[in-house]
Amino acid sequence: MDHKQSGSRHGEGRLPSMAPLANPYVPFQLESPPKYEPRKALVRGTLYPGLDLPFMGMVNQKEQPVTPKTELQTLGFAIQELALYLDTHPEDKEALELYQAYQKMYHKGMMEHNDRCQMKHGMPSQGDRYRWLDDPWPWEYAANKEG
Repeated sequence: MDHKQSGSRHGEGRLPSMAPLANPYVPFQLESPPKYEPRKALVRGTLYPGLDLPFMGMVNQKEQPVTPKTELQTLGFAIQELALYLDTHPEDKEALELYQAYQKMYHKGMMEHNDRCQMKHGMPSQGDRYRWLDDPWPWEYAANKEG
């Protein structure tokens, strides 16, 4: 069908005159709702069981491996979930205390992670020339092998 004949241009859409509208439903959380443990919350996609509404009844049961990175990811997820909750429940002291405790744990974990994962050497420079490209590349095994 030719776009000129249909009366619409490419990239423009039109709804039929009787198009149904979406009716979203977002449950309102009560004060101090029950919470999943952070590791389970990450897998389920929400910190709050009351908001855990699996699509078509499919539930993600897969566990994440316990590594420093997944622990940071878990804490970061829980912090974000608590922040969203606190947007609508700013007076919930328990949630605020948990939010602050998780932030401290996350910050400490990030500092430890950064200490463990620092580069083994700084970016080399001598005089007026940046020498990073002169170093051996990771796949140059013989050049990277310590003697």
